[in-house]
Amino acid sequence: MKYVVLLCDGMADLPREDLTGKTPMGTAKKPNMDKLAKVSEVGLVKTVIDSLKPGSDVANLSVLGYDPSVYYSGRSPLEAGSIGIDMKPTDVSFRCNLVTLSEEENYEDKTMVDYCAGDISSEEAAELIAFIQKKMGNEEFSFYSGVSYRHCLIWDKGTLDVGTLTPPHDITGRKITEYLGVNKNGEKLLEMMKRSYDLLKDHPVNQKRIEKGLRPANSIWLWGEGVRKDLTPFEEKYGLKGAMISAVDLLKGIGKFTGMKVIDVPGATGYINTNFGGKAQAAIDALRSGSDFVYIHVEAPDECGHRFEIENKVKSIELIDGLILAPILKAFEGEEIKILICPDHPTPLALKTHTNAPVPYLIYDSRKTEEGVDKFCEESAEKTGNFIGVGHTLMERFLKK
Repeated sequence: MKYVVLLCDGMADLPREDLTGKTPMGTAKKPNMDKLAKVSEVGLVKTVIDSLKPGSDVANLSVLGYDPSVYYSGRSPLEAGSIGIDMKPTDVSFRCNLVTLSEEENYEDKTMVDYCAGDISSEEAAELIAFIQKKMGNEEFSFYSGVSYRHCLIWDKGTLDVGTLTPPHDITGRKITEYLGVNKNGEKLLEMMKRSYDLLKDHPVNQKRIEKGLRPANSIWLWGEGVRKDLTPFEEKYGLKGAMISAVDLLKGIGKFTGMKVIDVPGATGYINTNFGGKAQAAIDALRSGSDFVYIHVEAPDECGHRFEIENKVKSIELIDGLILAPILKAFEGEEIKILICPDHPTPLALKTHTNAPVPYLIYDSRKTEEGVDKFCEESAEKTGNFIGVGHTLMERFLKK
C-alpha cells in the first residue's frame, strides 16, 4: 500500500457572491478530486484547537498526526531546522519576513503594503539579509537567509516573553501602529525592525527593484517566536518511510524533524507559478524508490487567499487537480493506494488571513468504494455529517482505517 497526502494550504474558504454563492473549492473545475469524492469518505476535520492560533505550523503538525498541544513550540524553530540552523536549547528563533512598508517618516505610522515584498527572489533576499547581518548581527542576534521573503533570526539566550508579535500577512493594508505590541523584553526586536527600514530603503537591491516597478523589501518584520522541540520520527510513530515535498521552509523543517526524506523540487515557489508537475513527479519517484508515504504540500491557495486573488485561488485548485492529482492517479492505476486530500486551515479571501474553522477532508482507498458526495467542497463535506473534532487523529484514521 502507498499513501499520499495532498495538502492544499488554505484551500478552504467562505461562500462569495462574486462566485455565485460558492467557495473557490465549489467553483473550481477539479474533475479528479470530484471523481474520488464520489467513492471516498468525505467530511470535516478541525485541525486547529481553539487555544492555538490557526497557522500552517499548528495545522500541518495536526494533519501529520502530531498533537500540537504536545509538539508545538513556535513556528520559526521548524523553519530554522530547514535552513540548517542547529539551535541550542537556550536559543529563541523568530521568523524574519522581508516586507514592504509605506514611506511615512515615523515607523509607527507606516502601513503594511506587502507581507512578501512583491515575492522577492531568494537571491535578492539573501543579499539583503547578509547586509542586515553585517549591520545588526552580533553575539546576541544572528540573521539567516531562507527562501524568498521568509528568513530567520536567532536570539542567543533570548526569551519568548516579548509581547505580541503579529504575522505580517494578517495585517496587509493596515497601519502597523497597533501591531507593535512588544513589552520591555521585546524592545530590542522593535528597534531592529525600525533600524532595518533605514538600512534597507536605499539599498541597491531595492533601488533596482523600484526601477523595475517592483516593491522594495524595505523592512524586516519579526514574529513566530519559538524554541526547539524534538518530534517523534514519523517512521517510529507509524511504521512508514515518509517523504516531504514542499517549497517552504516550514514544511521542510517539519519533514526534517520527523525524519522524513525532504525532497527539493526545481521551480517550486510556494505561489501559483510553482512547478506543480514537478511535485507530482517527485512524489511518484519517491513512492517508486522506497518511500511508503508522501506528503505533498502546495502553498498556492493560501498565498492567493492572503492576496485577495479570487481568480488565482480558483485556478490554483484546478492546477493542483490537473497537474498533481491526475498524474499520481494515472501512475498508480490498478495498484493499492490511499490518498488524503485536505487543506490545513481556511484562508478566506474576505479576511485575507487564516481561521480555525473545520476544513473538508477526503480519504480515498483504491481497494473499496464508499458512499461519497458529488463534489468535494465545504458544503458537501458538512452535509455528510462526518466530523473529526480532534485534528491530530485524522492521520491515524487515514493510515489504519
